[in-house]
Amino acid sequence: MTPMEVADPVAATGLFGYAWLMIALPALGALLLLAFGRWVGRAGPYMAVAMITGSFLVAVALFVQQLGAPADHRAVSVPLYTWFATGSWQVEVALLIDQLSILFALLITGVGGLIHVYSLGYMAHDERKRRFFGYLNLFVAAMLTLVLADNYLVLFVGWEGVGLASYLLIGFWQHKPSAAAAAKKAFVMNRVGDLGMILAISTMLAMFGSSAFVDVNHGAAHLEGPWATVIGLLLLLGACGKSAQVPLQAWLLDAMEGPTPVSALIHAATMVTAGVYLVVRSHAIFDLSPDAQAAVVIVGTVTLLAGAWIGTSKDDIKKVLAGSTMSQIGYMMLAAGIGPAGYAFAIFHLLTHGAFKANMFLGAGSVMHGMDDDVDMRHYGNLAKYLPVTFWTFAMGYLAIIGFPLTAGYFSKDHIIEAAFGRSALVGSLALLGAGVTAFYMTRLMLMTFGGSKRWLDGVHPHESPRVMTIPLIVLGVLSVIAGAVMNWWIQGWLEPATGAHPHEVALLPTAVGWATMLVVAAGVAIAWLVFGRRPIPAVAPQGNPLAEAGRNDLFGDDLNDLLVVQPVLGLSRAAVAVDAKGIDGLVHTVSRSISGLSVGGRRVQNGYVRSYALTMVLGVGVVGVVLILGLAG
Repeated sequence: MTPMEVADPVAATGLFGYAWLMIALPALGALLLLAFGRWVGRAGPYMAVAMITGSFLVAVALFVQQLGAPADHRAVSVPLYTWFATGSWQVEVALLIDQLSILFALLITGVGGLIHVYSLGYMAHDERKRRFFGYLNLFVAAMLTLVLADNYLVLFVGWEGVGLASYLLIGFWQHKPSAAAAAKKAFVMNRVGDLGMILAISTMLAMFGSSAFVDVNHGAAHLEGPWATVIGLLLLLGACGKSAQVPLQAWLLDAMEGPTPVSALIHAATMVTAGVYLVVRSHAIFDLSPDAQAAVVIVGTVTLLAGAWIGTSKDDIKKVLAGSTMSQIGYMMLAAGIGPAGYAFAIFHLLTHGAFKANMFLGAGSVMHGMDDDVDMRHYGNLAKYLPVTFWTFAMGYLAIIGFPLTAGYFSKDHIIEAAFGRSALVGSLALLGAGVTAFYMTRLMLMTFGGSKRWLDGVHPHESPRVMTIPLIVLGVLSVIAGAVMNWWIQGWLEPATGAHPHEVALLPTAVGWATMLVVAAGVAIAWLVFGRRPIPAVAPQGNPLAEAGRNDLFGDDLNDLLVVQPVLGLSRAAVAVDAKGIDGLVHTVSRSISGLSVGGRRVQNGYVRSYALTMVLGVGVVGVVLILGLAG
């Protein structure tokens, strides 16, 4: 196989020279809020909103300029400065504004800006809200660095910045032991993925002499042997960590301990999509290795089913959505692993998912706001009557994620299922099954939360959220409905220069696979209605169903990690301690005790008494005399 040809970037002109402002504005906001928070005062949160709004406006301006430019001048390199140089090797800090990165910039700043506005209401009474908004700005700046970098080394700086910011945000309420533990877990598991990234970049530097995307794209065609597979698998390991894909998925559900806007920002629109971006951006490597592509397909397929399974069993509304995020990112990874036939569809679903999943996470936060922060859906019921705006906007996201005709998910996810069948009947069937399970668990969530009779705890009085929270919900709800139709006829052609993948014809009417998907989705909705819509919801989850128990325990992911990783590492560490204590230290102690014993004996001889020394001399002379006599006699 040969990598698809991609147009090289051209020199920056016009507004592109100001692309660095997209990163600089939120970075400045983070600096001011975290280093000079008291000086900024109460205006801090509003300043953070202003910074990301400015970044969004810059992204929009660059996007408009790209639309007006010829197709071969839409990929632009924006050099900033020389990072370091050694001998003939030089690393530049530069930005790449192309058809792929600008879509991510619009997503991060647009959805991120709405989440910032929502947070003004959600975090209004938190004493540390200035710090929270500083962390939000820091996260956005790091994520933009990741997607706008023109080489893997600068991308890795953003990659690590995102990991740091997510650690700070997940553990923001660090007074809760569960939040502190969740932040540490996310940080450690992401470091495992980062090891793959470090090794992949090191291999690229050794093979190509550069980490710049353009050099890697050109050099990939000359790779020999299994090197494309090696680099592809290492990149996949990094992607699994950031995107919570099997086997590095266990951190995502625990990360729900962070404030709900964090869940919307990190786990819907930005951080968890970084792995998908990495695979698509590295298409020149994956196009050369069917084995690496197959590994991506397998990881994506397993994860989309695992996440859906978990989503069917949770009663915590945020954890249902977290399992859903795993599943939907799995669809994107599956599409990216299919290759040129799936790159554009992976990004398409990534963008629509960013809108409808952020909408639902913020909607969950609105429900929690009205229910005294209770996250247990078994304590909800009939909330559509009391939270009408939250209900209708959440319903828009629900219709989008299950793929209701003409909503965003209908267009983006159905394309992936079609492409999956093009890959193999097995993969397509599993992707189709995932769509049915998605319809089941999301309908379950809707019925348990907004339908049925009220099951509230004593003292709870549901109420709608303030406008500063509901307006972002309305915007995201509208995008959940229309975004798919807006991009469906356009996105493949737009991304062609960045991915090298030629557009596929989009049918006006559903194909056979499309009709099958709608039938499976309808079946999932119907089963959920029969189980949860026509029966009272028990206050305590029924026990005894082994499939449900496995889902409630996150498919025993933590137990598996403990068995395969934690306990063996602890065993090795205990063995190393034993060898050190009994072996190395034992030898040292034996030598020291021997020397100490000799010194004690020597000290007894050297006691300072003249008579003892005289006796010793007499004995010595006697010994010498005996030796001489025996010698002469022999």
